[in-house]
Amino acid sequence: MKHLKFIWIFLGLVSLIYVGTLTSVRFKNSNNVQYKIYEAWQQGYVVKQDKKQSFVNTSNNKAKPVALSEGQGYGLYITQKAGAKGWAKRKDFDSLLNYYLAHRDRIGKNNETQTALMKWRQSEKNGKWTSEDNSATDGDIFIAYSLHQAAKVWPKRAAYYKKLESSLTRDILKYEYNSQTQALTVGDWVTKKSHYDRLMRTSDVAPKFFEAFYQASGDKRWLSIKNTMLDRMTDLSRKQQAGLVPDFAWINTTNARPVKGKVVSSENDGDYYANACRVPMMLASSDDPRAQAVVSKIIKFFHGQGEIYAGYSLDGRPLKHYQSDSFKAPIFYANNVHKKKQDLREKKLFSKELTQKNYYDATLITMTALDTMNDKFAK
Repeated sequence: MKHLKFIWIFLGLVSLIYVGTLTSVRFKNSNNVQYKIYEAWQQGYVVKQDKKQSFVNTSNNKAKPVALSEGQGYGLYITQKAGAKGWAKRKDFDSLLNYYLAHRDRIGKNNETQTALMKWRQSEKNGKWTSEDNSATDGDIFIAYSLHQAAKVWPKRAAYYKKLESSLTRDILKYEYNSQTQALTVGDWVTKKSHYDRLMRTSDVAPKFFEAFYQASGDKRWLSIKNTMLDRMTDLSRKQQAGLVPDFAWINTTNARPVKGKVVSSENDGDYYANACRVPMMLASSDDPRAQAVVSKIIKFFHGQGEIYAGYSLDGRPLKHYQSDSFKAPIFYANNVHKKKQDLREKKLFSKELTQKNYYDATLITMTALDTMNDKFAK
């Protein structure tokens, strides 16, 4: 009997060692995949402008780089995520941050007022690197949230990051907020007298960000923004059986409706297109029931699709005949967060080489990989 007991103890120890080793290997494999994606993104899209500044190249033509506030926000977000894993250094984050600081927007008749908002676009013209005025809210909220998170990743620099976050969120409320609708506008170019004052970009609905900004500032307007914009997103979702929402919508204090035709960006402004494809990513991490309901409905729609194409009408008809990773990544992110059954399309997306020819695809893949990937992708 003692001999038998010894055998069972031995087998139990072997089993524990095997399970522990397997778990460790899978964890390391997952980290290796994440690191590989991050490194490919960093090497392919981050451009050193000088010794102190770098920017994310949003152009698919490396010979003609373009910087966008959106891309800079994504770059800062990815870098602080990589920093938390020990893959990026504080100087990498600060280099991207310095570029933002050097390209903040000025407003007023004679551009006399300096804001903390970032100018939305920079590119080379006539041999000179030039900026285009006006801000874009999607870039600004990502920059602010990245600063909020970076303060946790690099505590010695926390006071500085928090100060910059405070300045930026104050100016978002000052220049990119409609006090009547209690929602964010699409940029500081939208004034109270503007027809666009009631225009909402659906991918600007970022409840997790808004909660962080409230915690940091104590300004209850951020909670009002969260509630209002989630309510308007719910309005849009309920109107469509597929649950898809448009890139842009007209809103008031009680309702929202999709725009028609080209309003800001393209003829697809009223469709589930290049902006709205980010919605699942922006909402999935929120535990608010409204966010969860909108995301669940979108996930359900895409689970019934054989492939995921580059744009849809709100009734669920594909607008293009080719697939798009920038549409896939946010869906798989939401699927993972909601702990839905594994999608084989998801594993394929993260296991292939990161594209070096499409900034948007590569960046959304990298963001979602760093946020949600676990050992299932390494199996």
